[in-house]
Amino acid sequence: MNPNSSENLFDHRPLLMLAPMQGLTNRLLRQWFIDHVAPDLVFTEFVRVQPRSRKRVTRSDLSEVGSHGAETPLVVQLIGHGERPLCEAAEALQSAGARHLNLNLGCPYGRMSSGVTGGELLRDPLKLAALLGKLRGQIKVDFSIKCRAGYDDPRQIFELLPIFADCGIDWLILHPRTVEHAYAGRADHRLTAEVAADCPLPLVANGDINDVATGLELLEIPGLSGLMLGRGALADPFLFERLRSRQVEPPSDRERSMQLQGFIGAVLAGYQEQFCGERQVLMKIKKLINFIPDPSRQRVLGKMKRAQSLEKFSRLLQDL
Repeated sequence: MNPNSSENLFDHRPLLMLAPMQGLTNRLLRQWFIDHVAPDLVFTEFVRVQPRSRKRVTRSDLSEVGSHGAETPLVVQLIGHGERPLCEAAEALQSAGARHLNLNLGCPYGRMSSGVTGGELLRDPLKLAALLGKLRGQIKVDFSIKCRAGYDDPRQIFELLPIFADCGIDWLILHPRTVEHAYAGRADHRLTAEVAADCPLPLVANGDINDVATGLELLEIPGLSGLMLGRGALADPFLFERLRSRQVEPPSDRERSMQLQGFIGAVLAGYQEQFCGERQVLMKIKKLINFIPDPSRQRVLGKMKRAQSLEKFSRLLQDL
Protein backbone atom coordinates (compact mmCIF):
# COMPACT_ATOMS: atom_id res chain seq x y z
CA MET A 1 0.00 0.00 0.00
CA ASN A 2 1.25 3.50 -0.79
CA PRO A 3 2.47 4.95 2.55
CA ASN A 4 1.23 8.38 1.45
CA SER A 5 -2.28 7.26 0.57
CA SER A 6 -5.30 8.75 2.30
CA GLU A 7 -6.12 5.27 3.63
CA ASN A 8 -3.05 5.48 5.86
CA LEU A 9 -3.22 9.22 6.43
CA PHE A 10 -6.66 8.97 7.99
CA ASP A 11 -6.03 5.80 9.99
CA HIS A 12 -5.95 7.91 13.16
CA ARG A 13 -8.85 10.32 13.10
CA PRO A 14 -9.53 13.11 13.60
CA LEU A 15 -6.60 14.94 12.04
CA LEU A 16 -5.83 18.54 12.98
CA MET A 17 -4.19 20.53 10.17
CA LEU A 18 -2.53 23.91 9.90
CA ALA A 19 -4.14 25.77 7.00
CA PRO A 20 -2.27 27.32 4.09
CA MET A 21 -2.28 31.10 4.53
CA GLN A 22 -0.61 33.21 1.88
CA GLY A 23 2.16 35.41 3.23
CA LEU A 24 1.96 33.74 6.64
CA THR A 25 2.56 29.99 6.75
CA ASN A 26 6.16 30.17 5.60
CA ARG A 27 8.76 27.58 6.65
CA LEU A 28 9.58 29.32 9.94
CA LEU A 29 5.99 29.69 11.08
CA ARG A 30 5.19 26.09 10.13
CA GLN A 31 8.22 24.93 12.11
CA TRP A 32 7.06 26.78 15.22
CA PHE A 33 3.73 24.96 15.08
CA ILE A 34 5.43 21.61 14.45
CA ASP A 35 7.81 22.09 17.39
CA HIS A 36 5.29 23.42 19.90
CA VAL A 37 1.80 22.05 19.14
CA ALA A 38 2.39 19.28 16.56
CA PRO A 39 -0.32 19.59 13.89
CA ASP A 40 -0.94 16.32 12.08
CA LEU A 41 -0.28 18.03 8.73
CA VAL A 42 1.01 21.43 7.64
CA PHE A 43 0.50 23.18 4.30
CA THR A 44 2.71 25.40 2.20
CA GLU A 45 1.66 28.83 1.13
CA PHE A 46 0.40 28.93 -2.48
CA VAL A 47 2.78 27.33 -4.93
CA ARG A 48 1.90 29.42 -7.96
CA VAL A 49 2.09 27.47 -11.21
CA GLN A 50 3.63 29.56 -13.97
CA PRO A 51 1.48 29.22 -17.11
CA ARG A 52 4.02 30.58 -19.58
CA SER A 53 7.43 29.73 -18.18
CA ARG A 54 9.17 26.43 -18.92
CA LYS A 55 9.91 26.30 -15.17
CA ARG A 56 6.41 25.86 -13.86
CA VAL A 57 7.49 26.11 -10.21
CA THR A 58 10.07 28.51 -8.82
CA ARG A 59 13.39 27.21 -7.60
CA SER A 60 12.64 28.47 -4.09
CA ASP A 61 9.37 26.50 -3.96
CA LEU A 62 11.12 23.33 -5.10
CA SER A 63 13.87 23.90 -2.56
CA GLU A 64 11.35 24.40 0.25
CA VAL A 65 9.66 21.11 -0.57
CA GLY A 66 12.95 19.25 -0.78
CA SER A 67 14.25 20.66 2.49
CA HIS A 68 11.22 19.71 4.61
CA GLY A 69 12.80 17.30 7.06
CA ALA A 70 10.12 17.11 9.74
CA GLU A 71 8.14 13.93 10.30
CA THR A 72 4.97 16.00 10.10
CA PRO A 73 3.70 15.64 6.51
CA LEU A 74 3.96 18.75 4.33
CA VAL A 75 1.10 19.25 1.89
CA VAL A 76 2.04 21.35 -1.14
CA GLN A 77 -0.85 23.50 -2.29
CA LEU A 78 -0.96 24.33 -5.99
CA ILE A 79 -2.79 27.29 -7.42
CA GLY A 80 -2.92 27.74 -11.16
CA HIS A 81 -4.77 26.77 -14.32
CA GLY A 82 -4.33 24.77 -17.49
CA GLU A 83 -3.84 21.03 -17.71
CA ARG A 84 -0.30 21.11 -19.03
CA PRO A 85 1.13 23.71 -16.61
CA LEU A 86 -0.46 22.03 -13.58
CA CYS A 87 0.61 18.54 -14.63
CA GLU A 88 4.18 19.67 -15.28
CA ALA A 89 4.24 21.48 -11.94
CA ALA A 90 2.98 18.33 -10.19
CA GLU A 91 5.71 16.28 -11.87
CA ALA A 92 8.41 18.74 -10.80
CA LEU A 93 7.18 18.83 -7.21
CA GLN A 94 7.02 15.05 -6.95
CA SER A 95 10.57 14.86 -8.28
CA ALA A 96 11.57 17.36 -5.56
CA GLY A 97 10.14 15.07 -2.89
CA ALA A 98 6.49 16.15 -2.48
CA ARG A 99 4.35 13.32 -1.10
CA HIS A 100 1.11 15.24 -0.66
CA LEU A 101 -0.30 17.61 -3.30
CA ASN A 102 -3.39 19.77 -2.92
CA LEU A 103 -5.24 21.89 -5.49
CA ASN A 104 -6.73 25.19 -4.36
CA LEU A 105 -10.35 25.53 -5.50
CA GLY A 106 -11.25 28.01 -2.81
CA CYS A 107 -9.32 31.26 -3.11
CA PRO A 108 -11.91 33.99 -3.80
CA TYR A 109 -9.32 36.10 -5.59
CA GLY A 110 -8.54 33.40 -8.13
CA ARG A 111 -7.37 35.05 -11.31
CA MET A 112 -3.91 35.18 -12.79
CA SER A 113 -2.97 37.36 -15.74
CA SER A 114 -3.67 34.63 -18.27
CA GLY A 115 -6.49 32.61 -16.76
CA VAL A 116 -8.73 31.70 -13.87
CA THR A 117 -7.45 29.97 -10.73
CA GLY A 118 -8.65 29.03 -7.26
CA GLY A 119 -12.37 29.34 -6.68
CA GLU A 120 -12.92 30.68 -10.19
CA LEU A 121 -12.40 27.13 -11.48
CA LEU A 122 -15.75 26.17 -9.93
CA ARG A 123 -17.54 28.22 -12.59
CA ASP A 124 -17.23 25.38 -15.11
CA PRO A 125 -17.56 21.92 -13.51
CA LEU A 126 -17.10 20.06 -16.84
CA LYS A 127 -13.75 21.72 -17.51
CA LEU A 128 -12.82 21.17 -13.88
CA ALA A 129 -13.58 17.45 -14.17
CA ALA A 130 -11.31 17.15 -17.22
CA LEU A 131 -8.54 19.05 -15.42
CA LEU A 132 -8.78 16.87 -12.31
CA GLY A 133 -8.72 13.71 -14.41
CA LYS A 134 -5.50 14.80 -16.12
CA LEU A 135 -3.92 15.80 -12.82
CA ARG A 136 -4.86 12.52 -11.16
CA GLY A 137 -3.14 10.69 -13.98
CA GLN A 138 0.05 12.69 -13.34
CA ILE A 139 0.00 12.65 -9.53
CA LYS A 140 1.27 9.38 -8.11
CA VAL A 141 1.13 10.54 -4.49
CA ASP A 142 -1.67 11.66 -2.19
CA PHE A 143 -3.92 14.21 -3.95
CA SER A 144 -6.49 16.37 -2.14
CA ILE A 145 -8.61 19.44 -2.84
CA LYS A 146 -9.37 22.52 -0.75
CA CYS A 147 -12.71 23.78 -1.95
CA ARG A 148 -15.44 26.35 -1.36
CA ALA A 149 -19.01 25.07 -1.24
CA GLY A 150 -19.65 26.54 -4.67
CA TYR A 151 -19.03 29.54 -6.84
CA ASP A 152 -22.27 31.42 -6.13
CA ASP A 153 -24.50 28.60 -4.84
CA PRO A 154 -23.53 26.76 -1.64
CA ARG A 155 -25.46 23.71 -2.84
CA GLN A 156 -23.08 23.30 -5.77
CA ILE A 157 -20.87 21.14 -3.55
CA PHE A 158 -23.33 18.26 -4.01
CA GLU A 159 -22.78 18.46 -7.77
CA LEU A 160 -19.02 18.49 -7.21
CA LEU A 161 -18.74 15.52 -4.84
CA PRO A 162 -19.28 12.81 -7.51
CA ILE A 163 -16.83 14.62 -9.81
CA PHE A 164 -14.17 14.55 -7.11
CA ALA A 165 -14.82 10.86 -6.39
CA ASP A 166 -14.84 9.86 -10.07
CA CYS A 167 -11.53 11.67 -10.64
CA GLY A 168 -9.85 9.75 -7.83
CA ILE A 169 -9.34 12.58 -5.36
CA ASP A 170 -8.11 11.15 -2.06
CA TRP A 171 -9.68 13.59 0.40
CA LEU A 172 -11.47 16.91 0.57
CA ILE A 173 -11.23 20.08 2.67
CA LEU A 174 -14.47 22.06 2.68
CA HIS A 175 -14.82 25.76 3.50
CA PRO A 176 -18.62 26.22 3.62
CA ARG A 177 -18.82 29.66 2.03
CA THR A 178 -19.20 30.39 -1.67
CA VAL A 179 -16.45 32.03 -3.68
CA GLU A 180 -18.61 35.12 -4.02
CA HIS A 181 -19.04 35.30 -0.24
CA ALA A 182 -15.25 35.65 0.12
CA TYR A 183 -14.85 36.00 3.92
CA ALA A 184 -18.14 37.76 4.68
CA GLY A 185 -20.49 36.44 7.33
CA ARG A 186 -19.87 33.10 9.03
CA ALA A 187 -18.91 29.74 7.60
CA ASP A 188 -22.08 27.62 7.56
CA HIS A 189 -21.06 24.37 9.21
CA ARG A 190 -24.62 23.08 9.05
CA LEU A 191 -23.70 22.58 5.40
CA THR A 192 -20.50 20.81 6.48
CA ALA A 193 -22.64 18.30 8.38
CA GLU A 194 -24.85 17.74 5.32
CA VAL A 195 -21.82 17.17 3.12
CA ALA A 196 -20.23 14.78 5.63
CA ALA A 197 -23.35 12.61 5.45
CA ASP A 198 -23.09 12.43 1.65
CA CYS A 199 -19.35 12.59 0.99
CA PRO A 200 -17.62 9.49 -0.43
CA LEU A 201 -14.20 10.89 0.56
CA PRO A 202 -12.60 11.70 3.91
CA LEU A 203 -13.84 15.22 4.71
CA VAL A 204 -12.00 17.94 6.65
CA ALA A 205 -13.84 21.03 7.93
CA ASN A 206 -12.36 24.51 7.48
CA GLY A 207 -13.57 28.03 8.20
CA ASP A 208 -14.14 30.07 11.38
CA ILE A 209 -12.85 27.37 13.73
CA ASN A 210 -11.59 29.90 16.23
CA ASP A 211 -12.17 28.26 19.60
CA VAL A 212 -12.26 24.89 21.28
CA ALA A 213 -16.04 24.76 21.63
CA THR A 214 -16.56 25.22 17.88
CA GLY A 215 -13.92 22.63 17.05
CA LEU A 216 -15.32 20.04 19.44
CA GLU A 217 -18.84 20.60 18.12
CA LEU A 218 -17.63 19.98 14.57
CA LEU A 219 -15.78 16.84 15.59
CA GLU A 220 -19.10 15.38 16.73
CA ILE A 221 -20.32 15.40 13.11
CA PRO A 222 -20.58 11.79 11.89
CA GLY A 223 -18.22 11.11 9.03
CA LEU A 224 -15.96 14.11 9.58
CA SER A 225 -12.27 13.19 9.37
CA GLY A 226 -10.60 16.31 10.73
CA LEU A 227 -10.30 20.05 11.13
CA MET A 228 -8.15 22.62 9.37
CA LEU A 229 -7.20 25.57 11.56
CA GLY A 230 -6.15 28.84 9.97
CA ARG A 231 -6.86 32.24 11.45
CA GLY A 232 -7.96 30.59 14.69
CA ALA A 233 -4.52 29.01 15.07
CA LEU A 234 -2.80 32.37 14.62
CA ALA A 235 -5.10 34.05 17.13
CA ASP A 236 -4.57 31.21 19.61
CA PRO A 237 -1.39 29.33 18.67
CA PHE A 238 -2.11 26.67 21.30
CA LEU A 239 -5.57 25.89 19.90
CA PHE A 240 -4.30 22.51 18.64
CA GLU A 241 -3.35 21.47 22.19
CA ARG A 242 -6.58 22.78 23.66
CA LEU A 243 -8.64 20.79 21.16
CA ARG A 244 -6.75 17.58 21.90
CA SER A 245 -7.19 18.01 25.64
CA ARG A 246 -10.78 19.30 25.23
CA GLN A 247 -9.83 22.38 27.26
CA VAL A 248 -12.87 24.59 26.69
CA GLU A 249 -11.95 27.12 29.37
CA PRO A 250 -9.72 29.89 27.98
CA PRO A 251 -6.26 30.39 29.47
CA SER A 252 -5.76 32.81 32.33
CA ASP A 253 -4.67 36.32 31.45
CA ARG A 254 -1.13 35.59 32.63
CA GLU A 255 -0.93 32.36 30.65
CA ARG A 256 -2.27 34.13 27.56
CA SER A 257 0.40 36.84 27.88
CA MET A 258 3.19 34.31 28.27
CA GLN A 259 1.99 32.26 25.31
CA LEU A 260 1.68 35.26 22.99
CA GLN A 261 5.06 36.65 24.04
CA GLY A 262 6.71 33.28 23.47
CA PHE A 263 5.00 32.73 20.12
CA ILE A 264 5.62 36.18 18.66
CA GLY A 265 9.11 36.39 20.12
CA ALA A 266 10.20 33.04 18.67
CA VAL A 267 8.80 33.83 15.22
CA LEU A 268 10.40 37.28 15.32
CA ALA A 269 13.80 35.77 16.09
CA GLY A 270 13.44 33.40 13.17
CA TYR A 271 12.38 36.17 10.83
CA GLN A 272 15.46 38.20 11.77
CA GLU A 273 17.62 35.29 10.62
CA GLN A 274 15.70 34.57 7.42
CA PHE A 275 14.63 37.95 6.03
CA CYS A 276 16.78 40.82 4.86
CA GLY A 277 16.64 44.09 6.75
CA GLU A 278 14.62 45.56 9.59
CA ARG A 279 11.85 46.82 7.34
CA GLN A 280 11.07 43.39 5.87
CA VAL A 281 11.17 41.71 9.27
CA LEU A 282 8.76 44.29 10.70
CA MET A 283 6.43 43.92 7.73
CA LYS A 284 6.30 40.14 8.15
CA ILE A 285 5.78 40.13 11.92
CA LYS A 286 3.14 42.88 11.75
CA LYS A 287 1.21 40.83 9.21
CA LEU A 288 1.17 38.00 11.74
CA ILE A 289 -0.10 40.08 14.66
CA ASN A 290 -2.93 41.41 12.46
CA PHE A 291 -4.49 37.99 13.06
CA ILE A 292 -4.44 38.26 16.86
CA PRO A 293 -7.80 39.80 17.81
CA ASP A 294 -7.41 40.22 21.55
CA PRO A 295 -9.67 43.01 22.90
CA SER A 296 -7.78 43.36 26.19
CA ARG A 297 -4.50 43.82 24.33
CA GLN A 298 -5.55 45.95 21.39
CA ARG A 299 -3.84 49.07 22.73
CA VAL A 300 -0.45 47.36 22.90
CA LEU A 301 -1.00 45.43 19.67
CA GLY A 302 -1.89 48.68 17.93
CA LYS A 303 1.37 50.25 19.11
CA MET A 304 3.27 47.19 17.89
CA LYS A 305 1.71 47.55 14.45
CA ARG A 306 2.91 51.16 14.34
CA ALA A 307 6.43 50.48 15.64
CA GLN A 308 9.12 51.74 13.28
CA SER A 309 12.02 49.75 14.72
CA LEU A 310 12.63 46.22 15.94
CA GLU A 311 13.88 47.65 19.24
CA LYS A 312 10.57 49.44 19.82
CA PHE A 313 8.55 46.40 18.71
CA SER A 314 10.49 44.12 21.09
CA ARG A 315 9.96 46.47 24.05
CA LEU A 316 6.24 46.59 23.39
CA LEU A 317 6.10 42.81 23.14
CA GLN A 318 7.02 42.62 26.83
CA ASP A 319 3.86 44.61 27.64
CA LEU A 320 1.44 42.12 26.06
